[in-house]
Amino acid sequence: MLSVPLVLSIPPSMQLTDEQFLALCEINSDLYLERNLKTGEILIMTPVGGETGNRNFSLIVQLGIWVKQDQTGIGFDSSTGFRITGASKEPMSPDAAWVRLERWNTLTPEQKRKFPPICPDFVVELRSPSDTLTSLQKKMEEWINLGVQLGWLIDRIGRKVYIYHYDGSQECLENPQILSGDPLLLNFELDMREIW
Repeated sequence: MLSVPLVLSIPPSMQLTDEQFLALCEINSDLYLERNLKTGEILIMTPVGGETGNRNFSLIVQLGIWVKQDQTGIGFDSSTGFRITGASKEPMSPDAAWVRLERWNTLTPEQKRKFPPICPDFVVELRSPSDTLTSLQKKMEEWINLGVQLGWLIDRIGRKVYIYHYDGSQECLENPQILSGDPLLLNFELDMREIW
């Protein structure tokens, strides 16, 4: 497994439209593609290993159960890309995300089918062995600058959770057993024993 993404350089005369890039992603559904909006490069990301995939699954299951019970928003897994004005990459894809239902319902059916042009209210990034902590911290700061209200960066390697708030404040928890999403995700608790 590669530890860094493959970079595909595209000449300026061959830049893809949003529709062409979406079609490229759809016909290569076994690959995870990102597009750097400044350089036009396409990044081919490597899949995660079994252990990280299992932890991502546990994260999605726990969030998904809460989403079904709460019914105030909808959840997304890491295969979802969001098209966000001002983002450095397209699409932006967290490991897990949640969007308030009233915001989601403002999108057209076509916007929902493609890369939704909306910034999630809540995102989670789960550090895998191939990720650097610094790169994920920069990504979390970008998420907050784009409009995310609450973000969790889970560093399994250092057994720390970095919490990012909409006002730019941050906190770091060492080896927490439970993470609370209150007040944004009312009554959502992530059991970290299934993540560590």
